[in-house]
Amino acid sequence: MPRISNTTHRYTGNHMKKRHRSRSKKIGLPPGTLVHVGEARVKQPMLSLFRYDADTLQEQSETSLSGLKLETADTETLWLNVHGLHDTALMTEIGRAFNLHPLVLEDILNTEQRPKLDSYDGYLFFVTRFFHYDKHSMEISTEQISLILGHNFVLTFQERPTGSFEPIRERLRANKGNLRKSGADYLAYGLLDMIVDRYFVVLEQIGDDCEALEEELLRKPNAGVLQGIYKLKHETMELRRAVWPLREVLNALIRNEGSFFHHGTLLYLRDVYDHTVHFIESLESLRDLLAGMLDIYLSTISNRVNMEVRALTVVAMLFMPATLIAGIFGMNFRVMPLLQNPDGFWIAMGMMATIAIIMGLIFWRRQWLSRRS
Repeated sequence: MPRISNTTHRYTGNHMKKRHRSRSKKIGLPPGTLVHVGEARVKQPMLSLFRYDADTLQEQSETSLSGLKLETADTETLWLNVHGLHDTALMTEIGRAFNLHPLVLEDILNTEQRPKLDSYDGYLFFVTRFFHYDKHSMEISTEQISLILGHNFVLTFQERPTGSFEPIRERLRANKGNLRKSGADYLAYGLLDMIVDRYFVVLEQIGDDCEALEEELLRKPNAGVLQGIYKLKHETMELRRAVWPLREVLNALIRNEGSFFHHGTLLYLRDVYDHTVHFIESLESLRDLLAGMLDIYLSTISNRVNMEVRALTVVAMLFMPATLIAGIFGMNFRVMPLLQNPDGFWIAMGMMATIAIIMGLIFWRRQWLSRRS
């Protein structure tokens, strides 16, 4: 069974204090003020740039925007990825270079956004979340992914480098599939598809732990199993809360009101939407399984308590006749049967033993002495 950790890396006191302090910085400030809300997960932001078309590919990595060549031809697609969001000066420079609205930059820096979609003049801005599952502590860690889609460029913003988009980069370098031949809309689809596919990996890992907990529950329920059930139940609830709005985001993208997606790409977006719906349905089934496991645990514990109470009741009933006989012979009367008889003591003990044996046989015939009954 997975090991249950007593500490969590997401809800520690220090982390909560840092989050409240970062939120308090925004109190009283005008809308669009750039304040990073969240934890700085890298020391220095890193920028990676891909500029490509069907025949050529240029790749750059820098720590500042000045070292990147952002000018593109009409046939080229530009993809700028940023790791690290705490540098507000860098975010201001990026916003100025791509003419981004201050509210967009504010939402990017606030790493506690729910999935959403906003349409601006010349680009789309949508937010989703990426998940990692730690099997050792049975916890889900999450990070915000912000994506901006223009007619010939894609901007992605991540809190830290995780290698999540490395398969997309490899496909660009190897010129496999339609990625290089298509435009920025197909790249945005590929990134969304990669994120949703990762959800199923997390769901499979949680499902494996649920199966391990279920086997432990049926074999020997204990407090550790109960803690694991509650832990996974809470994690799946957080996962559902974060993924459920993504369905509406994808539905809005499919409507393509700003004509940012070509007709051929919309077919692939519908496939991502179907995967998201399938993930949510699978997640609901997993949550129902955890709820059923909790009911099984409570029923098993209740049945165990009933068995112990019944065993104590049987023992008490076996000794009740002996207590009654002892009480009768202990009364202070001058004349009582068997008091003057030399064998009176053994007769009384025999009566006690006979009644106890008879009652024991009755309990055994009714299977009250069996732990499986």
